[in-house]
Amino acid sequence: MIQQKICLLGSFSVGKTSLIRRYVDSLFTEKYLTTVGVKIDKKQLEFNGKTHSLMIWDIAGEDDFTSIRTAYLRGMSGYIIVIDPTRPHSYETALSIHEMVKTTVGELPAVFSLNKADLKPTWQLETPQHQHLQQMGHPIVETSAKQNIGVETMFLKLVEKLGGQHG
Repeated sequence: MIQQKICLLGSFSVGKTSLIRRYVDSLFTEKYLTTVGVKIDKKQLEFNGKTHSLMIWDIAGEDDFTSIRTAYLRGMSGYIIVIDPTRPHSYETALSIHEMVKTTVGELPAVFSLNKADLKPTWQLETPQHQHLQQMGHPIVETSAKQNIGVETMFLKLVEKLGGQHG
């Protein structure tokens, strides 16, 4: 069995906890709960004939006053950065988190989640921003924890990028 530590990173209230709950427990709630520190879930999946045991770290959001504790990033195999396109500031935060991770732990497999696809008409992600994300070379998955859109795909794309890496 391959054990891998996966971190979900992003601004406050972009939907990290909701995506994890949808993926791990097949649940969604409208109730907003702020993550304090870190919460860890486990999920096993079969991929390319191998069993992967994912340790999914739900790390408290980042904003102008709070930054992610780099100690939480140690030992991770890959990460998902969640962006809420209804809140343009979460895009800028996502880019700064991505740079911080590269500086702290180096280049690792990553996926960008454009969350809240159920609210796509209200997205404020500009075309140049979307193109910049594409040029970074990481998969971009549109997700909605509420409607269960792209959630499993997001994790599978990361596991696929992890390939045979051992955590």
